[in-house]
Amino acid sequence: MGWPRVTADSMIATILRQAPADRRASIAAWRQLTDILAQRGNQLDTTDIRRAFHALAVLRRDVPEKVRRDCAVAVARHGRFAPLVAFYANDVPAVSATMLRRARLAEADWLAMLPTTAATARSILAGRSDLPVSVRRALDSLGAGSVALPQPALAADAPAAEAVDEAPASQISELVRRIDKYQSSRSKPAPARPRTSFLFETGPDGVIRWVDGITRGAAIGLSIAESALGGEPGADGAAVGAFRQRAEIVNARMILEGSAADAGEWRFSALPWFDPATGQFRGYRGTARRPQRNELPYGRPESSDSGDSIRQLIHELRSPLNAISGFAQIISGQMFGPVSGAYRKMADSIIADAAAVQDIIDDLEVAARSTGTVEARPSDEVADLATVMAQIEGDLAPLLADQRIDLSISRVGGPFLAHADDANSRRMVGRLLTALVDICDAGATLVGQLVAEAGPDDMLQLRIVRPAAIRFATAADLLDPGFSPEGEAPGAAILSLGFSLRLVDSLARGAGGRLDIGHNALTLYLPSANPRADTELGAQHGE
Repeated sequence: MGWPRVTADSMIATILRQAPADRRASIAAWRQLTDILAQRGNQLDTTDIRRAFHALAVLRRDVPEKVRRDCAVAVARHGRFAPLVAFYANDVPAVSATMLRRARLAEADWLAMLPTTAATARSILAGRSDLPVSVRRALDSLGAGSVALPQPALAADAPAAEAVDEAPASQISELVRRIDKYQSSRSKPAPARPRTSFLFETGPDGVIRWVDGITRGAAIGLSIAESALGGEPGADGAAVGAFRQRAEIVNARMILEGSAADAGEWRFSALPWFDPATGQFRGYRGTARRPQRNELPYGRPESSDSGDSIRQLIHELRSPLNAISGFAQIISGQMFGPVSGAYRKMADSIIADAAAVQDIIDDLEVAARSTGTVEARPSDEVADLATVMAQIEGDLAPLLADQRIDLSISRVGGPFLAHADDANSRRMVGRLLTALVDICDAGATLVGQLVAEAGPDDMLQLRIVRPAAIRFATAADLLDPGFSPEGEAPGAAILSLGFSLRLVDSLARGAGGRLDIGHNALTLYLPSANPRADTELGAQHGE
């Protein structure tokens, strides 16, 4: 709720007349002045603006950094008063980055503000891809030296108070004058290059102060001492736990925002470093890289289609899930200290549940990626379906025992080598069997065959007899995401049977196979990678 214009001046005067008696009063005054300037700054006279900023400069040393960051988050997107953005931009890197990554200003305001900002602030802005063309041109025109950061050792040794520009009133007045007079210009931004690794260093507070290998604004100001939540950029809970113990960080997860070359998921490892003379903890030094294929769930490849709305939703789901799982792992591993057995058991349960939800999110992502026409591209990799089946049967054992269902998949012929990568084979077979187990009646037996025999299309086959619940359902019904067979188990999978079957068919067609829905059975076909002679001989032995 905004301040009425008639009371804004008097409100500032009231705040300034009352000298803060303690830290709590200082924080309250800081919040009030920030809010007034954000919402009514453009309507105040120059005298009130100067007095308000002078008060903020005095209060800053008594207001905790976290409070200043929270205020920056609160006003960045709805505030349109450029001098306030400039004031926060000249705070310590963590506060500056919080404001500058979110602030929305008019083009002329950005252009007028740039000369009043420090090099670190300009480096943060250089990492944004949504700024007007003229603003990016202005950043470029300031030269590479304008965004160069101090050497890591110097940055770590400098007290935080010395890094804060007090933003004198004359500077604010000059900024207001520039906004009134500035005329914008046009140009094109330089194209971004894809990046695969970078170096970084933090201060003792865990805030990244120096990077090399990516745009500085993408990482400067992020903290590895606080877990990122709700899709925000930052590190995961495992890194936070290691930081608090001053322990080595190995392959922790980090999310960055910024240009396409910088944004997305990274894996980082880091070691704590200490002052050789005093032994004082100075921060972390580390390296970051893009995750390898086998580090993504089920071999999920990275996607460059970051603008897709479904992918964005998946990212928003994955981020808090990873944070929850990370904190549970910290508790389970007793990284904060001894934990009772009951809490560790609860944490282990949360980790298992998070992994199950992660599998569902991965399926949603595969489905989003597979939307549209699927081009058959048999994999160069070879998967042993017999081994895959054995692994999945083991994974399903607890579910089968819980629902009192027997799974009987016989082998006919062999070997069972298919042109498909192991990850997708596990996903196809696992999702198909899980979906059918979920709709079986208690005490039932799910029967099937894994078949390798020579045929005109040279395909391996996994045939599963229809459970009673879908014995007479049409193919159209089974592929309908809204279809729910009568008697479906109360604990059935969150994803519907129709969704699961569509996902299996899409993945199979992408590998050069298909899912057939017959009158008596559902059959998954995959291209055989068996030598022809071995297949024929194996089929004869099977008979």
